[in-house]
Amino acid sequence: MQSKRNLIMGVVALVMLTAATSAMAGTTGTEFQNLYTWLTGLVQGYFGKAAAVAAIGLGALFSLARLNPIAILSGIGFAVFLQYAPTIASGILTATI
Repeated sequence: MQSKRNLIMGVVALVMLTAATSAMAGTTGTEFQNLYTWLTGLVQGYFGKAAAVAAIGLGALFSLARLNPIAILSGIGFAVFLQYAPTIASGILTATI
């Protein structure tokens, strides 16, 4: 019974691998181009910088209050994520195979 199931799963996997076509996600349509541009400008502009500074500042305050470095490291991580997330998402969504 288990052998038959494995055989079926193998055949399904083989069919899926051979039937794959090129992926062109995020390369067509301009319906959301204005929204994307606005959000990217917001996150990577002065609002994003202000949010990053606020996250690091609050993390520093909480770190001093609790004598634990995890809060400031979280703030730094948030700042790095906020800066690079749009670039990473754009790279993933516009990747072609």
